[in-house]
Amino acid sequence: MTTEDMLLEERHGRVALLTMNRPKARNSLSLAMLAELHGAITRLGKDDAIKAIVLAGNGPAFCAGHDLKEMTAARAASDGGQAFFTETMTACSAMMQAVVNCPKPVVAALEGIATAAGCQLVASCDLAVAGDGAQMATPGVNIGLFCSTPMVAVSRNIPRKRVMEMLLTGEMITAQTAAEWGLVNRVVTQGQAVATALELAQSIAAKSAATLRIGIEAFYKQLDMPLDEAYEYTAQVMVMNMMEPDAEEGITAFIEKRPAVWQG
Repeated sequence: MTTEDMLLEERHGRVALLTMNRPKARNSLSLAMLAELHGAITRLGKDDAIKAIVLAGNGPAFCAGHDLKEMTAARAASDGGQAFFTETMTACSAMMQAVVNCPKPVVAALEGIATAAGCQLVASCDLAVAGDGAQMATPGVNIGLFCSTPMVAVSRNIPRKRVMEMLLTGEMITAQTAAEWGLVNRVVTQGQAVATALELAQSIAAKSAATLRIGIEAFYKQLDMPLDEAYEYTAQVMVMNMMEPDAEEGITAFIEKRPAVWQG
C-alpha cells in the first residue's frame, strides 16, 4: 500500500473529508499514517478553498491507536527500539497538536472503535459525531503500556475521575457514555456518522473563515489561563475581531436583516 492509499481525500464543497484507509490494520497510526495525517491537516489548514475538515476511518474501526506490530518489529534494532519509539511518540504528539492548532474546525466521524491514540485523535478534534455502535477506550494498561499521551487529550475533554476510570481500567465505553461524559457531541444511527459530520461541517463552513480562525485559536489559548488572564486575553481578541471586515459586515447584515457576504 502506498502512502497515498493510507489517507483518502474528498471535497464536499467547502468541506474536506479525510478517511484513514488501513482497514485490515484497524487504521492504526503507523509512522507513515502519522505523517500523512499531519501533512494533510497542515495543508488543508492553509487551503482557502476549505473551511472545515471531517476525519473518518474505513472498515470496522475508526482508529485502534499505534501500530503495535510496527513498534514490536522495531525492538530488533540495536537500541531495542528506543529511537523508533521516540520518533513515533514525537510524530504522534506533533500530529495531534496540528489537529488542535488547525485554523479550520476538525470534526471526527467515529464508527467502530477508537482506542488508545485513536481515542486521543477523537479527543483532539474540535467536534465529534459517533455512530451508536461506536466504542472508545484507553486500554494501554491492559498490555503494560499506560496511555500517557492519550491522557493529555482526553483529560482536556472530560472530568478527571472519568479520565482516571478509563485509564486505570482500560475498559470500553459506549458512544452514549462518551456523549454523556463529553468526548463526543452527538450520537447518531450506526453508519450515519460521516454524513452527519459532513452536515455539521457544512453548517460551520457557512460562517466567516476569519471569525472561525480567530475563535478556534482563542478557545484553546484561554483554556488553561487563570480567570483574570483569560478575560484580559479574550477582551483583546474581541477588539481585534471587531476590527475585522467580516465583523463589520456581519453586524451590518444583522441590522439590515439580510444575509452576510463574508470576505475572510
